[in-house]
Amino acid sequence: MSCHLTATLKTLRQSILVIGYGNELRGDDGVGQRVARAVEEWRVPNLRSLAVHQLTPELAEELAVVDRVIFVDAYTEATPPEVRVCPLEPAHSVATTGHTSDPQMLLAIAQALYNAHPQAWWVGIPAVNFELSNDLSPIASQGMEEALEEIDRLIKHQPSPPHTTLPNGKKQLVDII
Repeated sequence: MSCHLTATLKTLRQSILVIGYGNELRGDDGVGQRVARAVEEWRVPNLRSLAVHQLTPELAEELAVVDRVIFVDAYTEATPPEVRVCPLEPAHSVATTGHTSDPQMLLAIAQALYNAHPQAWWVGIPAVNFELSNDLSPIASQGMEEALEEIDRLIKHQPSPPHTTLPNGKKQLVDII
């Protein structure tokens, strides 16, 4: 581990990183980046955010120096549409076959390279419009507001358990994204 990284590890204790990702030119796909920019405006001590087009292996160093990370992205499998919050663990093995990654792979890369990974969550925002557009659908806009509330709870150490809403309105716990 480099001296710079060791010094950074010591100074960033109890820090939180929010990474919002997606393509802002594809409508709802950019909602993760919008959430990251909104979180940045909160100006909370020891809270940083990154708005990125895609997750790349280079982000592993960012993960190695924080205590908690929250990944924010759009997803399409919601019926009914709802914000999902799921805890994450590193992938079981590291695959370095591409330039992009997923949250669990990034956690595994951070562990493999820096012997450290943060506590992690994925916040999924329901999305329906992936056409060329700068606008969010009403579903993604509502999801963005709910995601910001969930992120606020996570920051305050009061995460909702991972859940999905059943047709009868009751919540059911979920295991993974």
